[in-house]
Amino acid sequence: MIPEPFALEEAFLVAAGLFVVLAIAMFYRAVVGPTTQDRLLAVNVLGTNTVVILALLAVALDQPWFLDVALIYALLNFLMSVAISKFTVERGGVL
Repeated sequence: MIPEPFALEEAFLVAAGLFVVLAIAMFYRAVVGPTTQDRLLAVNVLGTNTVVILALLAVALDQPWFLDVALIYALLNFLMSVAISKFTVERGGVL
């Protein structure tokens, strides 16, 4: 008896689920982080995880418009990182 091959779409959904678990851990670090640097890094990783989750869902669900949303979210995440970094430096904090 030969087992059915593991569908590639299912593998992408499992990977997306693992990234959701990682995103929850990063959300905790963003809220509880002891320093501003920890919070900033956690928010950046959370944004990157969101982009990866959207890309995996685009492939798994065969919805190419998810990739457009992921690209826009990645650009917004980068701009947010630059803005927060600039604000932190102007405020006297050290990144």
